[in-house]
Amino acid sequence: MPLHSPSLYSMTGFARVQVRVNDQLSYTLSLKSVNHRFLDLQFRLPSGFDALEMDLRKTLKDALMRGHVELTLSIDRSAQQRAGYNRELVLSFLAAFREAQRDHAVMGEPDLNAVLRLPGALQSESRGDDDLAAIAASVAEQIGPLLDQLKAMRAREGEALAAVLHGTLDRLAEATEGVASLRPEIEQRYHERLAQRLTATVGSEFSQQRLLEEVAVLVERSDVSEELARMATHIGHFRELLDSGGEAGKKLDFLLQEMNREANTLLSKTSGIGGKGTRMTELGLAMKAEIEKAREQIQNVE
Repeated sequence: MPLHSPSLYSMTGFARVQVRVNDQLSYTLSLKSVNHRFLDLQFRLPSGFDALEMDLRKTLKDALMRGHVELTLSIDRSAQQRAGYNRELVLSFLAAFREAQRDHAVMGEPDLNAVLRLPGALQSESRGDDDLAAIAASVAEQIGPLLDQLKAMRAREGEALAAVLHGTLDRLAEATEGVASLRPEIEQRYHERLAQRLTATVGSEFSQQRLLEEVAVLVERSDVSEELARMATHIGHFRELLDSGGEAGKKLDFLLQEMNREANTLLSKTSGIGGKGTRMTELGLAMKAEIEKAREQIQNVE
């Protein structure tokens, strides 16, 4: 049965199937997947399966989006093989040995162990092309269920990733709300600091209007409301992508870059305030830490 689309796919997975084609022939087919920026397919097939590799490559490209994927096919003919030897090769070696004896008048007997170690001297009997065709047909039937098995594992890993990332978003949202709650006190802090500076500079008699104007300018330069609004929007979009499924990894990575930019801007605007501003800086640093953790997790999302 085909899998229902999960919320998120990891790029980590493994699947294997062992198949007996007939009483004398069996094989093992496996798929292993790890994270990669693109879809990178590697095949480990015995010789003679070039056409099968082309078909398998197309099937995997249609089924998978990203990941380094290794497909391995191992054939077991042990039940049907019989050891033999290359009669022509061994006879030619023995003839050369006797001829060398006559030419050089030397004594001795040929070493059979040395003869059988010659490349190609030992052979195994197999069913050749019939075996290749039978295995190729069987693999073509098995690759679909095997891919489902791989996707099932990638889906389970994806669910675990999604849970971790939702926790990160919860903490990011909490930090964002914490910064927003500090804004009124921070603005009051700006007002008090500026009033102290003006008093120290011009004495107790200064224009209240000038104070309000200076505070307005300072608050505008240090206002983080836009950064907080964008951060909240990014968090909401991130949650939607986690729940929508499909190829979300690259989009999530881009969103995290945008979140990191907002956190950096927030920190630059709130540095050096003191008091409650210190707490705001701590929250900004906590945001960056959560974003960095999420970026590590996203590297394994398809």
